[in-house]
Amino acid sequence: MSLIAPTANPVLEQALLAKLQRRSRIHGGMGELEPVAVRLGLLQHSLKPRFTEPQLVIFAADHGLAVDGIHAPAGVQTEDMVQQVLAGRVPLTAFARLQNLAVSVVDCGVASKLPGHDRLVLRKIAHGTRNARVNSAMTLEQAHAAIRAGMEIGDTLPGNVLACAGLGVGSHESAALVLARLTDTPIRDLVVSGPEMTPDLIAHTMIVVQGAMGRHRDLSDAVEVLAAFGGFETAVMVGAMLVAASKRHLIMVDGMAACAAMLVASRIAEAVTDYCVFCRSQTHQGLDKALSAFKASALLELGLNTTDGSGACLSWPLVHAAAALLSDVPDVEDTSSLPVGIDPPVIQSLYNPDNPTLPGVLA
Repeated sequence: MSLIAPTANPVLEQALLAKLQRRSRIHGGMGELEPVAVRLGLLQHSLKPRFTEPQLVIFAADHGLAVDGIHAPAGVQTEDMVQQVLAGRVPLTAFARLQNLAVSVVDCGVASKLPGHDRLVLRKIAHGTRNARVNSAMTLEQAHAAIRAGMEIGDTLPGNVLACAGLGVGSHESAALVLARLTDTPIRDLVVSGPEMTPDLIAHTMIVVQGAMGRHRDLSDAVEVLAAFGGFETAVMVGAMLVAASKRHLIMVDGMAACAAMLVASRIAEAVTDYCVFCRSQTHQGLDKALSAFKASALLELGLNTTDGSGACLSWPLVHAAAALLSDVPDVEDTSSLPVGIDPPVIQSLYNPDNPTLPGVLA
């Protein structure tokens, strides 16, 4: 039996919608913030969702596909990306400070040995994965070990918000392979980012990823697909997401690797998607395709072209504001238009600061 409970609760949902509708009649509607607010109330099983100590965790690893010429822009290595984040030399860290987001990096499988840092979590499964074009990127044992490591991380994180992003040379292509196999999406739709990719780069990338797809053409089980194509950062994220959802914590999904992790996690426990919102971390045609697998849209459309969690940092104020619609705006007392099936005395108790609960619903 899954330890992750679906968030569906028709009575609570009616109460949340009633609360928002009563305010919108006086002050106007809040557009897309309102469905986000309802989702937050449902996932916390609360009429007044509140968040504490939000965590942005960047999962980093190297990928064997890099030996086939898959590389990051400007030739930056995964180790360099991690060091820049830890040193606070990227916009991400400035955004995180503004939003009171705690940032940490998990070494899931960076090829080199990273020096110690108080915000670096060492969970290296191996020094990078193997080349998925010629072998499974990791063994099944490594995939399970990575998921368990993510569960341990998720169990020790403070707060009730987990924002996830993946980092590493080849991370995007690895995630695209996982998503393509599990959703039957053409791999080209997931790896082609847009007009900045030259025809030569597209052709080379397609040779590499199609070779990997062909080698592992018979796999369909989610964890086997993860082992064949995935990165250690994706596998560790899967475990962290599963634990976060089991605790009814919010999961913010930022970027392709995080989308791949969420998809694998949902094949293990379908209800995990009830606990997530999707951020925009880069201008990428493939990311739009990835989100369509969840029938979801991103919170932000700012034309970002980053892969380090900046989308989660910039999305967090919107999520926090959506929760504040329910938790921090003084409640009105008019009960003239209540949802069918909910008695006025029960609804009135929602707006009483001394007793802000429905039966079985947290304050």
